[in-house]
Amino acid sequence: MNFDFSDDQKLLQKTAREYLSEHAPLSLCRAVLESDAAYSDTLWKGVAALGWLGTAIPEAYGGAGFGRLELAVIAEEMGRCLAPIPFASSAYLATEAIVQFGSPAQQQELLPKLASGEWIGTFAHVEQSGEHGAEGITTAFAGDALNGSKAPVPDGDVAHVAVVTARSGDQVVLAVVDLTAGGVTRKAVRSIDPSRSLASVRFDRAAAQRLGGATGGWDDVRRLLDRAAVLMAFEQLGGAQRAFDITREFCLGRYAFGRPIASFQAIKHRLADLYVEIELARSNAYYGAWALSNDRPELATAACGARAAASDAFELASREMIQLHGGVGYTWEYDCHLFYRRAKLLAVVLGNANLWRDHLIERLSA
Repeated sequence: MNFDFSDDQKLLQKTAREYLSEHAPLSLCRAVLESDAAYSDTLWKGVAALGWLGTAIPEAYGGAGFGRLELAVIAEEMGRCLAPIPFASSAYLATEAIVQFGSPAQQQELLPKLASGEWIGTFAHVEQSGEHGAEGITTAFAGDALNGSKAPVPDGDVAHVAVVTARSGDQVVLAVVDLTAGGVTRKAVRSIDPSRSLASVRFDRAAAQRLGGATGGWDDVRRLLDRAAVLMAFEQLGGAQRAFDITREFCLGRYAFGRPIASFQAIKHRLADLYVEIELARSNAYYGAWALSNDRPELATAACGARAAASDAFELASREMIQLHGGVGYTWEYDCHLFYRRAKLLAVVLGNANLWRDHLIERLSA
């Protein structure tokens, strides 16, 4: 059992880091946050041209034909640079749902557009109640039409197509809907991280079709969320590691009483604790990636561990980043708040860490 990446995958990660270091510095995230733009169109087009949006899409549908391990290493690099693009919504969620559950006709229609970046995808699941389980789904799917509302929907204000959880009779189903068509009303909502937009989406007899092959009801939704949780964990891991690296360099370069503050025992202990937290998240994420790429039954529990550990690590890293930068850590000019914002947003997109810990307990008990 080997939990490490191959040489080719490490080369892909190195290439991604080099590209994003040049084209997606932290100043780009700040620029999007301070503007009215929902995302960086330039970076989105660049990522699409490199084929990253189609990493896990079969070549027959315009993708690169790689696997989830390659997508995981790219996700980690997206997290490191706080990429202000809807990569997660489109690649981890909408694309993954269509690859897993779509009919051949749906895959032929949708996947080439998602792979090329022509269309942005998203996953509309949570409703106003905030309930992430099947009990919170009231949006109705009947007669090839959707009625109801979803909020918040990640990147819902800019997406072209959404995979939506809905209730058809007494069963939960996945439906796919064109968000640019009639019967769909979208409104951007404020969030802690404006560099990754959220929206409320209302469906009023919006034309939709059931995602072909998705016959497992809520089990299909759970499988999709588990798969996305592992990939999201890598993005969180990348953000946590970058926050740690920046904080460590700051502590080594800032002097007090004639010594770097990193030499003080109190600072050493906090950095050591943070390092351990990140490495714990890394081991859980690697285990999740192994289970995901091999389609193992352990994915049900591995996803929970990866998601909970990565959420904890990124949130702790962003808090410690602010604290260990001292007074300047709270200022707008420093980048600490960018990491804190992203950590808080990603921590709740698929349900918070406590929810995933509850899932872990339930699945281990079962």
